Formats: sequence, structure tokens, C-alpha cells
Amino acid sequence: MTKRILNVVTNVGHYDDPSHPTGLWLSELTHAWQVFEEHGFEQTLISPAGGPVPLEPRSLSFPNYDRTAKAWRADPSRMALLENTTGPDQIDSADYDAIYFTGGHAVMYDFPDSEGLQRITREIFERGGIVASVCHGYCGLLNTTLSNGSYLVAGRNLTGFAWQEEVLARVSKLVPYNAEQEMKNRGAHYTKAKLPFVSYAVVDGNLVTGQNPGSAKETAKKVAALL
Repeated sequence: MTKRILNVVTNVGHYDDPSHPTGLWLSELTHAWQVFEEHGFEQTLISPAGGPVPLEPRSLSFPNYDRTAKAWRADPSRMALLENTTGPDQIDSADYDAIYFTGGHAVMYDFPDSEGLQRITREIFERGGIVASVCHGYCGLLNTTLSNGSYLVAGRNLTGFAWQEEVLARVSKLVPYNAEQEMKNRGAHYTKAKLPFVSYAVVDGNLVTGQNPGSAKETAKKVAALL
């Protein structure tokens, strides 16, 4: 049976201040997509509201804009996938083996409180499927509870974009909250690499998380190994 993966992307295009655009950090999708494609997995793009996905402008410039991201933007069929993503209500979680939350600061706004994403994540996780995130994608796990009412992340080892990295990226005054601290507040055992912006991924059972944009490929490879 071919393994099937849900890739979660954002619908949000700016911070609270509309003059500061954000969106999907493209390479966090394209790096993982390539790894999953090489393993022959079937992939579906899903977003909290369905429909179009804005791109984070900073992800489209050097050094973030690499071969996989350029190839995606040059392919009309791939770009069309980002214009017409599926909404959670159209998804039967039983059809999927894993869910992978991409990042970009935009996800801080629409991932945490999506009941549809929470339902899919809970159902996949509780039957032993893989729940994965990279960078700010872990905001999609912040408020997801299990059937017993506990937070999915409570007591779990994980990583995600560090507050130190927010400061270094000069967006600490723009973001709506401190994601690293919010994870710790929910009982997660948060760890990060010794240096900012280097690849770092953590596996805890069927939960796989990567710290930053440079961790997408490593995170995807760990997901593929589990599948």
C-alpha cells in the first residue's frame, strides 16, 4: 500500500500589521515534498480554510530560495496546487499515514485554533500514524488535545523555531506570541540545537519535529524512515 501524507500550509498573508507580509516558507514544503516524492508517497496539500496559499517573501530570496523552491515556482502545475488547497472538512484522516505541518510566521495565526486540523491530527496520532512539523509548524500542535483531554505535546520531546531565532530574524516584535514558551507552558520538553538556524530534528515515538527552515529535509527523512 502506498503511504499517504497530508502537508499542511497556511492561508494567512500578513502579520497583525498588514504592512508586514508573511505566508508559507516555501522550502519547508518543497524540501519535504521532494523527500516524500522520492519514497513514492502520495501527497495532499491542506490548509485551515482551504483555497489559496500566500508565500513568505523572505523565503523567496537567497539563501532560502534554493533549487527545489525555484523548481516549484517555475512549475505551473505545482503552483496551481497552492492556489487550490483542500480544507480539513474534506479530509478523512483514515486515508492518511502522516500529517506534516509546514511553517512560516503566518501559521502562528491560523494553525493553532483550527478544529479541523486538530481533529485530523488527533485521529492520525491516536491510531499510531505520524504527526510531524517543522519550524513554526509546531504552532499547529499547540492546542491539539487527545481523546483523554490532555495536550498531545504534554510530556513529549520536540523542537520548533526558537525564540532566539525570532530575535535574530528581527521579527520578535511582530510575532503574536512566543511559540517556544507556549510549548513549554503546555508541558512539552522543548530542545534546540546549540547554534541557531542549523538543522535539528527530534523523534519521540510517532511525533517528529524540526527546528527551523534548514531542518525540513532532515525532518522529512525521519518521517520517511518511520513510514
